[in-house]
Amino acid sequence: MGRFLSGLEHVQNYHPLFVHFPIGLIYGSALLYLIGWLGGYDSIRWAAFWTLVLGGISAALALATGLYAAPGLMISDSVRQHLLAHHMHLMMLASAVTAVLIVWAILARPMPERGRIVFMAVMVAVLIIIALGADLGSSMVYGYNAGGDACPQPIDFTH
Repeated sequence: MGRFLSGLEHVQNYHPLFVHFPIGLIYGSALLYLIGWLGGYDSIRWAAFWTLVLGGISAALALATGLYAAPGLMISDSVRQHLLAHHMHLMMLASAVTAVLIVWAILARPMPERGRIVFMAVMVAVLIIIALGADLGSSMVYGYNAGGDACPQPIDFTH
């Protein structure tokens, strides 16, 4: 992989390769659901449905690679306690709620008629949870070098 994807020489694990897909797909699904709902476009609601399903699948991959990578991260115990633990809890919650939305969408394909406002409110809640979790993840990567070997490890947590 060195010549083809030379940047991989600097990552500690493969989790960074997977994290951006669920973020983009789930956010995109929410936008498509909103457009489909407000515009009454059934084809856009179907696109939203499939985007949500793909977002859920990619979230499962991101979660699995993150859980596999977590024990081996070269971060200090303080960063592990203050950032990683909360990042993991938020992303597990986001994945679980996304799974509930997918099941709900499957049962009422492509989008629930009854409870549509609640469905969209839960979508917005997932977006907020993802944003909070992603913020913690980016703090670890860019503030404490959790994603690579650019500077000496470990870096202690500073508030």
